[in-house]
Amino acid sequence: MAKVKKAFFCKNCGHESAKWLGCCPSCGEWNTFVEEIVSKPATSALGINNSNSKALLINDIDISHESRLNLNSVEINRILGGGLVCGSMILVGGEPGIGKSTLSLQIALKCPDIKTLYVSGEESAQQIKIRAARLGSNDAQCYILSETLLETIIMQAKELKPDILVIDSIQTLYTERIDSSAGSISQIRDCAMQLLKFAKETNTPVFVIGHITKDGTIAGPKVLEHIVDVVLQFEGDSNHAYRILRATKNRFGSTAEIGIFEMQNTGLREIENPSEILISQHNDLSFSGVAIAATMDGVRPLFIETQSLVSTAAYGVPQRSTTGIDVRRLNMLLAVLEKRAGFRLAMKDVFFNITGGLRISDTAADMAIISSVLSSNFDVPIPVSSCFCAEVGLTGELRPVSHINQRIGEAARLNFKKIFISRYSKLEDKPPVNIEVISVAKIEELMKILFGKN
Repeated sequence: MAKVKKAFFCKNCGHESAKWLGCCPSCGEWNTFVEEIVSKPATSALGINNSNSKALLINDIDISHESRLNLNSVEINRILGGGLVCGSMILVGGEPGIGKSTLSLQIALKCPDIKTLYVSGEESAQQIKIRAARLGSNDAQCYILSETLLETIIMQAKELKPDILVIDSIQTLYTERIDSSAGSISQIRDCAMQLLKFAKETNTPVFVIGHITKDGTIAGPKVLEHIVDVVLQFEGDSNHAYRILRATKNRFGSTAEIGIFEMQNTGLREIENPSEILISQHNDLSFSGVAIAATMDGVRPLFIETQSLVSTAAYGVPQRSTTGIDVRRLNMLLAVLEKRAGFRLAMKDVFFNITGGLRISDTAADMAIISSVLSSNFDVPIPVSSCFCAEVGLTGELRPVSHINQRIGEAARLNFKKIFISRYSKLEDKPPVNIEVISVAKIEELMKILFGKN
């Protein structure tokens, strides 16, 4: 008979303690510890069988038979490293209503040659059918199961033998081996371990959808992210149609890849060229306070539009408001402008925005940010055929950034005529002939070139 023990778990991060604690030593949250009765699983439940284990020389291990499933999605295949690895376990997290269930169901419906078992503990089969009809399901081999008991799900999966198993969501499952409610830390951990065992034994990929907390982290114990092979974070703003699928962990590929989708009535549409939708199509007009930044998200170039509005402060204390970047970064850049370029901000409000609802952290957007601020302040528009790519230092110098040749090549492909970079950037290849590369060393030189001011 399995040993039964009691333990206290933090509802926020999953930290385990033998006694109740007021403050969690791991995440620092207060009053988050709850008592749960947990059963210590047997050794066989974890899939450990020492009699069959044998050490192999690394050069003797055969990887020629490693197969990947094509999900008929360029974005998702690239994020996963070239396709879905058989026997892997993928965790998909995101805010409520962001499109996690739609993405998982759409993967099953777009692969008519792949048998999929879609398990939902939140919706009935009729509700899933209504959503599938909206997504345009045809001859997909997608089986629907509305169940929350893990033992029943695994039994159905072994009988059906699907190519892909989708669980929506892990917080709704429970196992009879644990005497606690569904969604508790012990239930999530044990259900994840049993699903991992099923994936490895049957060589079946398992997609698991997970809820997130108010802080944006995946709900449940942190060990859940360590158990799975791939963690995909679905990001976006409910007020905008664009979504970003980002790999924060990937044992079979790079974590530098992202996928961009647009939420429509018929589901998620892949965006093959995100730079074209992130830049306003106003080639016939010029507006002050607008500059194009050549950024990178992982290894993918993204050209985004930065917008600034500088106005006289109406209530004495100047305001600083940002959307899409850290406000502390903007304050630092404004301080550099005031010190190095003589830009007086004592009685001026500065509002900054990244179009498209995206949030960036690439410092290569610094030159575009200060250019848009100066453009709004002087009320002089920047030509729409120019883009910017450099980091701004505290001394006012423009510092080089990585992947400069890739950024220049993307700018030329998008028909930009000029790109401003740091003078200290080292070009590995010769720039394309249809774009002019302008090297600038300091902010003062940039102001003189753009606005004719010293």
